Amino acid sequence: MNTIYETPEHELLRDQIARFIAKEVEPHAAAWEETGMVPREVLRRLGQAGLLGLMYEGQYGGGEGDALTNLVFAEALSQSTFAGFIITVLVHTDMASPHLHHAGTPAQKARYLPGVTSGELITAVGISEPGAGSDVAGIRTNARREGDEWVINGTKMFITNGVHADLYFVAAKTGPGRRDMSIFIVEKGTPGFTVGRALKKTGWLSSDTAELIFDNVRIPAGNLLGEEHKGFYSVMKNFQTERIALGAMAVGHCTRALEITLDYVKQRQAFGATLWDQQTIRQRLSMLDAKTRAARQFMYHCAWSVTQGHDIVQEVSMLKALSGELVNEVVQTCQQFHGGMGFIRETAIERLWRDARVLAIGGGATEVMLEEVAKRY
Repeated sequence: MNTIYETPEHELLRDQIARFIAKEVEPHAAAWEETGMVPREVLRRLGQAGLLGLMYEGQYGGGEGDALTNLVFAEALSQSTFAGFIITVLVHTDMASPHLHHAGTPAQKARYLPGVTSGELITAVGISEPGAGSDVAGIRTNARREGDEWVINGTKMFITNGVHADLYFVAAKTGPGRRDMSIFIVEKGTPGFTVGRALKKTGWLSSDTAELIFDNVRIPAGNLLGEEHKGFYSVMKNFQTERIALGAMAVGHCTRALEITLDYVKQRQAFGATLWDQQTIRQRLSMLDAKTRAARQFMYHCAWSVTQGHDIVQEVSMLKALSGELVNEVVQTCQQFHGGMGFIRETAIERLWRDARVLAIGGGATEVMLEEVAKRY
């Protein structure tokens, strides 16, 4: 069901991504779950198709689209049943590289953005730490200026694309205040910068997640991204893009889980009839579909509001909380209706169940999001 915000061009984009997923992802992604990463050539093919920089400037290989175009991309991508692939891409397109797009100098953009949009340079964002997740101002990684260099020390945790990225946007304290932080561009291979360990996760198995260690990492002064001490506000601004993308991921999972389950219950025989013939199952799935459609309309309204320049921190926080909880309700119920098959590894519904859990945690836990909502009343 389309929303009033979608255009024929959006439908073409949705069809393009559906074809890509059918050909390049679904037949192969089970193997990626075993290796714990999405092959680089798959990401390059996304870049070659013009799908890794939809909202960036044309001179750097971007599509010059808006927030609605980006939302269509994220939602269509989330029709895949392999969330590790989805988050690998969305971290690159919606969570890490937007820092360069929003705050980069012309020289920084000219150096890095063509590689970002082509898939030659994969990006990650280093904000979360062992003691600072949703509390961004609580980070302890620090950077000090020494002549023409910055020296970074600290540790980052739960960094998606952390092992295999080429370019990292790293938040570090640069002053005495809780919010005195800056963002820095750090390239893979910089002396003192290492991957501490790859982290094993319950879900998102085909995405790599890592601990990052910065031990007297020296980078040129020109690698400061945006204004000194203003990184906290850059992170907060980018959270709106990130949280809409995570909302799209959640809604996409809801839609896909319902499709899979509707097909299953209409065929599965029990007690002389199909599961669909059981009133309680029909009604519960109908209600979950209604909730999903309502969340989807709200999501598109949020993206449209971004294109209008509205301040929608409260609404996006609502969306993140709502969609993160809803996807867990939908997927768990759909798994229940699959019976024993819903608990078997390598079935799509079991994978969606594992992958959905983190959507109420990552990018801002539900409780944190609701506090962001409440303090704006």
